[in-house]
Amino acid sequence: MRQFVCLAHEVPTTPSFSLDDLAGGAGRLDALCRSLTAALLRSHGIREDVRVHLVLQDELTITVDGREVRRLNPDERSTAARIRTALEHRDEAIGALPAEPSPGFEVYRRGFAETLDELAAEATIVHLHEDGDPLVAGPLPEEPAFVLSDHGDFTDAERETLAEYTDRRVRLGPHALHADQAITVAHHALDTDGYERF
Repeated sequence: MRQFVCLAHEVPTTPSFSLDDLAGGAGRLDALCRSLTAALLRSHGIREDVRVHLVLQDELTITVDGREVRRLNPDERSTAARIRTALEHRDEAIGALPAEPSPGFEVYRRGFAETLDELAAEATIVHLHEDGDPLVAGPLPEEPAFVLSDHGDFTDAERETLAEYTDRRVRLGPHALHADQAITVAHHALDTDGYERF
């Protein structure tokens, strides 16, 4: 299972946003939608071996499982509508039990540290960072959970949390990439066994 943890510092945690202003009034939800579709979609299909965790303002985590999700489209607006629907069910999440608004979508009342704590038991936590070691410099993780920030940098508190949980800190190339681009490159590296198999 490949997993991606995407931090969203400004995306609303309630469904009170317009689908007509994803880049502004919805706190750059457009960028988060691109990351979600980059992680889960491939040409004419869904990557069933992928799970994505969208951490909204360190309050809620929406988890999308490629094995179960249905009718996920590549356009930002319809993906944002799926996230908004998930947020409409946020009050149904109680304690550690998630709300399940639609197949493959779960909403948890947990933030960044709690999400990483849950993943650490089953995955290699990989912090994608432009100052990290090259991903292919060592063996590729078999069960990676890649951690990315949105258009903003990690906060000091998030960096401290990452330092506690990170198993590897890696970069994907010589230049900083947008989160959705980084996800695509990470997939390509894993799909090709470190660019050895095409």
